Amino acid sequence: MRKFEIDEQEVLELIDRVVKRTMNMDFTWNWSCGVAYYGICKAWEVTGKQEYIDFLVRWVDEYLELGLPPLMVNSCAMGHTMLTLHEATGDSKYLDLALLKAEYLRKDAIRFGEGVFQHTVSSRNDFPEQAWADTLFMAAYFLLRLGFKLDNKEYIDDALNQFYWHEEYLQDTKTNLFYHAWDNVRGDHLSGVYWGRANAWAAYTMAQAYKMLNPFMPMWMRLGGALGDQLSALVRLQSPEGLWRTVLDDETSYAETSASAGIAAAIVVNGHPLHQNAMAKAYEGIIASIDEDGSVRNVSAGTAVMHTVEDYKVISTKRVQGWGQGLTLAYLVALLQNRELVSKI
Repeated sequence: MRKFEIDEQEVLELIDRVVKRTMNMDFTWNWSCGVAYYGICKAWEVTGKQEYIDFLVRWVDEYLELGLPPLMVNSCAMGHTMLTLHEATGDSKYLDLALLKAEYLRKDAIRFGEGVFQHTVSSRNDFPEQAWADTLFMAAYFLLRLGFKLDNKEYIDDALNQFYWHEEYLQDTKTNLFYHAWDNVRGDHLSGVYWGRANAWAAYTMAQAYKMLNPFMPMWMRLGGALGDQLSALVRLQSPEGLWRTVLDDETSYAETSASAGIAAAIVVNGHPLHQNAMAKAYEGIIASIDEDGSVRNVSAGTAVMHTVEDYKVISTKRVQGWGQGLTLAYLVALLQNRELVSKI
């Protein structure tokens, strides 16, 4: 097996291209923006480009003047940007915004069972007692990052509780793939589909969280086991073009770039030595999905828990989406932040 190696200059050029395209998208303060701007924040981490931070500062400050929308679990994804802006500028107002979101999650977000965040996309009770894989990125991973930043044990413990129960509810013990959602009222996984992007949310956040923990934390072993089993299954479902399908185990469903980018990023971060071929194939498939103007193509639109497999297979991929831009940037950045795995140096 030949070691997968990247052209770092090519990756940097791709990052800048995707960032510039993302800057020209009109977002509202919601999860799409949160994922897209998370990607720009990650791009800043490896490039140090001040123009990326300047753009985010202008956008956020203008929105603050207009007033933020009501808090909800999904829009807590914007907390990731607040953490980076505080790191980059030292301005306490961004940390205050992150804390505002964290305190909402701790005290006001709707929960069920053992304190599990209910998936919400508005200030209403959208999906009673449902856990969706999306919440791992939008809320749990954000809360974990903030907890470690502030050395706040309550935040860390709550975040890890979310990872524990989302893995408990969503990861199938037979296939090791993640279902899109769990309905605690019905006691089932609704349509029971292994949706590609759900597995990306799970894999990417578990890979990042695993690196933040230490072996003396009980969740370190649990996350490592869940991630390792999931990625072992996923590398065997990679399509010939190097991507993953929107319904992972259905060869008639289309290859989807946002899921592929999140999964590929997790594979790189995890760094299993025998996943070199999967890394190489994913790179070719993902960069082929990036237009000259930085638009990431073949990204499925926002997707509820659909009633059937066939419903997932007809979700449109026509538009450029914030989550496609953000997850692709997260993947490209992962290549540079794990150079020892994918480079000669």
